[in-house]
Amino acid sequence: MTPALSPSRAADFKQCPLLFRFRTIDKLEGPPSQAAARGTLVHAVLEHLFDLPAAERTTEAAAALLEPRWRALVDERPELGTMIADDEQLTEEAWFAGARTLVEQWFDLEDPTRLEPAARELYVETEIEGLTLRGYVDRLDVAPDGAMRVVDYKTGRSPSELFEAKALFQMKFYALVLWRIHGEVPKLLQLVYLGNGEVVRYTPDEHDLLAIERNIRAIWDAVVRNAQTGDWRPRTSRLCDWCDFRDLCPAWGGTPPPLPEGASSIALDPANSGGVQPDEE
Repeated sequence: MTPALSPSRAADFKQCPLLFRFRTIDKLEGPPSQAAARGTLVHAVLEHLFDLPAAERTTEAAAALLEPRWRALVDERPELGTMIADDEQLTEEAWFAGARTLVEQWFDLEDPTRLEPAARELYVETEIEGLTLRGYVDRLDVAPDGAMRVVDYKTGRSPSELFEAKALFQMKFYALVLWRIHGEVPKLLQLVYLGNGEVVRYTPDEHDLLAIERNIRAIWDAVVRNAQTGDWRPRTSRLCDWCDFRDLCPAWGGTPPPLPEGASSIALDPANSGGVQPDEE
């Protein structure tokens, strides 16, 4: 089976090989967070809003989608509803109000009545030199002349320059896949930050995408080496402050669990290192 890599797993390894190990080999998951759950809800609303005719894509219509989309998400993942119910300081009304604020912010940045996306939550996949690259694109707009705009929603605030590279890596990853699929470099990469109402745009070129392809190949080669040696040492950075697994990290006095049997095979299994889901934060 062809090995595979998603932008999230590639970004995990770039950030910290031990983080990659925890998520890919040990199958550890951090506790559900309200920020991530709110992001999932807002993504679902913005996706399904385009099911309506253009003239009906209003803030009121989007707000009306919040509750039914949340109920659908909770049916799939009951722990999300439990997380909100267990927070004594958060009412359901306040929960929906926070999500509505983010949705309304989007209307200040884009006009959905003038947009007809070619695809939403688009699964993309291509193979490069025996490595499958795959992921989900929040929205793909295609102009009459075929020019592609790749759009990604972020429900947080736009990052500082220190952290901006991670978001652009993800977008260039998608652009590379789309280039290989369609033979055309996407015209524009657009990150829409709903937390502070900023839109970041980037125009890629072939040089950019060839560089990201080399970077991805280098990441995968390093993953293979680490899987063969069992060496998943941590890489510390300011991002450690937000890591869910600090208590297991030797850099912070923790002890990782023993590597499971067959760890090397698990790391290189496409279902793990290439596991994909929509990016909802």
